[in-house]
Parts: sequence; structure tokens; C-alpha cells
Amino acid sequence: MTENIQLGLKENWKQFTILVIVNAFVGGMIGMERTIFPQFAELEFGVASKTAMLSFITAFGITKALANYYTGRLANRFGRRNLLLFGWLIAIPIPFMLIYAPSWSWVIFANVLLGISQGFTWSSTVVMKIDMVGEKNRGFAMGLNEFAGYFSVGLVAFLTGYVANHYGLTPYPFYIGIFLAIAGFIITALWVKDTGVFVHKESSTNKTAQLEHVFMETTFKNKTLSSVTQAGLVNNLNDGMIWGLLPIILVSLNYNNENAGIITAIYPTVWGIGQLFTGKMSDHYDKKAMLFWGMLLQGMAILLIPFSSQFYILASLSAVLGLGTALVYPTFLATIAQATTPKQRAESIGTFRLWRDLGYAFGAVISGITADLLGIEYAIFLIGGLTIFSSGIIKWRMPEQIKIGDK
Repeated sequence: MTENIQLGLKENWKQFTILVIVNAFVGGMIGMERTIFPQFAELEFGVASKTAMLSFITAFGITKALANYYTGRLANRFGRRNLLLFGWLIAIPIPFMLIYAPSWSWVIFANVLLGISQGFTWSSTVVMKIDMVGEKNRGFAMGLNEFAGYFSVGLVAFLTGYVANHYGLTPYPFYIGIFLAIAGFIITALWVKDTGVFVHKESSTNKTAQLEHVFMETTFKNKTLSSVTQAGLVNNLNDGMIWGLLPIILVSLNYNNENAGIITAIYPTVWGIGQLFTGKMSDHYDKKAMLFWGMLLQGMAILLIPFSSQFYILASLSAVLGLGTALVYPTFLATIAQATTPKQRAESIGTFRLWRDLGYAFGAVISGITADLLGIEYAIFLIGGLTIFSSGIIKWRMPEQIKIGDK
């Protein structure tokens, strides 16, 4: 069965390209909320508290984290493609729920579904690409995957800001989401093939030692895997803060939706485009150094936000934040893929993505409460400081060479 299967990016470029396109649609579903949601909360539902306003990110983060974990656990049992299709099926009603939401609790429930959908869809595309490409181009493959997803986040964040500025906060920005969800489901149903056969092929030649307990090793014990996992959590913790608080800051500085949309979109766009290069870099350069500098850049950019009000300075900080995130994002996944066996890889990536996306929830809760009690500036200083501390953990805990046996 596996004799005719070849691992590699070039050998599987058609299927790989389809999965890249699918992940662009996945990313666009998040971009739909990226610029307009804080205003949507306040103007449509009268939600003014930062903690309450950021509750949609908390709901999204927790459910996406759990869906990530179970995608990893269930991928071998039910098949990657089936989980991807299921994720798209859940996504279809979300834009309609946001358009017709009678209350803020309805919006929260829509974001619960969005989190589940994103967990199943994004995790499936990640694991399927890693299955196909083999060891040589794994970082580059992750760079392409994350580029497609986050460039789409940025593009749709800009588009929704533009549409909201010209036609109102609802319903027109959410029409973009209707198109993305239906198109993503149709493309997956018609053209995506499962990649389980590639796992069997690679497993026959892979010599990496098995982890004794995937969850515990990835979370705490293995120095490489746990260092990556904590950095992933902090990365999305600061992303949850930026998602929720940056639009509020821009509104307080009297930016209109279109200009706020540009600043908000630069971060995920640079993050997305940058991964075309940083993913390939992670195949050839020191992964530990890329993770350290990426987290440090993020922390420095975040700490400078409260001191900035001019458009070009904020746009530049958004770009630096995107560059720092681009350095770490494909490198996280490539490092975990290198440090795990093919059969345990999906579960280890699922565990990493569980903790990483719980960062959204932690970031929203911590920054929301801090902003309500002390002010937005203190929330930003706290999150920036945590991000720099995370870079220190990479520096001093993560081994120079990636090994399974490091405890």
C-alpha cells in the first residue's frame, strides 16, 4: 500500500497547494472578527467593560485549544480529512449567527463554534502537510501553511474594516465569512485527500524514540517540547491581548475603522508573509535562536505601544510584532515535528496547540481584568513583560540540539 507513496513537497505539490488554499480560508474566518469586534460589542450590544468585551476571545481560545488537542488525539482514528470536513461544517452557521445575534451571549456562542471549527480545520491542515513533506522541507511547509492562514487573517481584517467604515458594522462585513465557510467546505469535500498513508510510510523508516507520555512530555518534562509549548502559550497570550485591546487603543486615538484596519492588519500580514522566509530558515538555521529572538522582538514591540500615537510609528510596531511572530510560528511546529515520531506527532502537536491557544483565553482574561482595574497601558506592559520572560525560558531551558531524551 505504501510502496508507491513518496514523501516530499515537490512530489505532493498538487495536494499541498489545495491544503494551502484551504488554510487561507480557515485564516479568513478569524480575520472577519479581527478589526471590528470591540466596536461591534459596544455599539450593537452596549458591552463596555474590557473584561466582558474580551470574553469572545476567551470563549474562542478555550474551545479552539480543546479542539486542537482532540484533533491530535483523534486524527489517527477518524482520519485528518474527516476532521477537516467536520470543522468546516461547524463554521458555516457562524456568520449568520453574528448577523442575527439578539444578545451578546449569542455572539459568545458563535465564538465557541468558531474555536471548535478553527481547532479542527487548522490543526488538520498542519498535520496533513507535515505528513506529506517529510523531514527535509518541514519548516518550509509550515511557513507556507501559516503564511496562507495569517496573510488571510490580515487581508480579511483589512477588508472588514474597510467594509464597516463604508457600509456599517453589520451585516456586510460578515458576508465575507459566509463565502469563506461555504467555499472551504466545498474545496475540502471535492479535492482534499487523507494523508494517513504517508504516516505509515514514514513510520517504517523513522528511528526517533517514542515518548513515554505524550501530554506530559510535551507540556512539562521534555526540555525541547516544553520550552516550545510555553513560548507558544505566551505568543498567543500576547496575540489575544493585541486582538482585543489594539482596536480599542486606536479608537481612543480617534482612528477611523479604515485606518485602524490598516494598523491592525499589518501585524498578521507581516506575520503571514514573513513565514514564507522564516519557515525555510528553520530548516537550515538554529531553531533555538529563531525562537529566542522572535519572542524578544514581540515583547519589545508590545512594550513600546503605549508610548506611541502616530500612525506610522504604530504601523511600524505592528510590523515588528508581525516579524517576531513570523520567526517563531513555523519554527514551533517544525521543532515539535523533528522531536517526535510520526505516529506520536499529531498528538504532540495537538498538545502544543492546546496550550498555545489557551494563551488566547489567558491573554484576554489577564489583559481585560488588568485594563479594567489599572488601565490599558498596564495591561500592555504586563503582557510585554511576560513575552520577554518567555524568551528567557527559551534561552536557558531549551537544549542547543533537539533530542527526544532531554528531560
